[in-house]
Amino acid sequence: MKNGKKPDPNVIHPISGYENEIYVKPTITKKNIIVGDFTYIADSDFERHVMHHYEWNGDRLIIGKFCQIGPGVEFIMNGANHQMNAVSTYPFYTLEGWEMDPPSPEDLPYKGDTVIGNDVWIGQNAVILPGVHISDGVIIGADSVVGSDVDPYTIVIGNPSEILRTRFDVELIDLLLKFRWWDKSIEEINHLIPLLTCSDLEKVRSELKRMLGIE
Repeated sequence: MKNGKKPDPNVIHPISGYENEIYVKPTITKKNIIVGDFTYIADSDFERHVMHHYEWNGDRLIIGKFCQIGPGVEFIMNGANHQMNAVSTYPFYTLEGWEMDPPSPEDLPYKGDTVIGNDVWIGQNAVILPGVHISDGVIIGADSVVGSDVDPYTIVIGNPSEILRTRFDVELIDLLLKFRWWDKSIEEINHLIPLLTCSDLEKVRSELKRMLGIE
């Protein structure tokens, strides 16, 4: 292990003496936020980046393992939505003094849970809108606004976000999704690092096939 230390998903500060990068999981206080091991954010406080997340809505933010979240990223949850099927979008019911009962759930544009896969890199100042499902291995460009689902190992950029390209060909993506390196033990992942960081994709393809028992 590097410097005699074993990676620990339960520490908050994975870089000694540096406060502005944290593992997210051990800092979570809200039951409707679920984050996997070793996902980090380039900030000292994750939950302030989860906006309009009210327990009465019941929506969850679910983020997988080994995700990399840049500074300024915001997750907009369903509580941000206003009624859109009436002549006014003004939320009278949330403010004191106005005689309005909350609208029925059917009258609000509820989008469901927001789900982020594993090994996803979300660039600086990106915005993730309610109910989006972002698959494993995705890269989201800085300042992008993501309002629709993203397929595995795809790069998306822009506002609104658009597909730039897939990172790999269909076969290699399928091999990576089968292999699921993020579910291995710390010891296994340490041994896999040379493969996971190898730029010779044909070598990676061949080795994945060998380890998966695929001819």
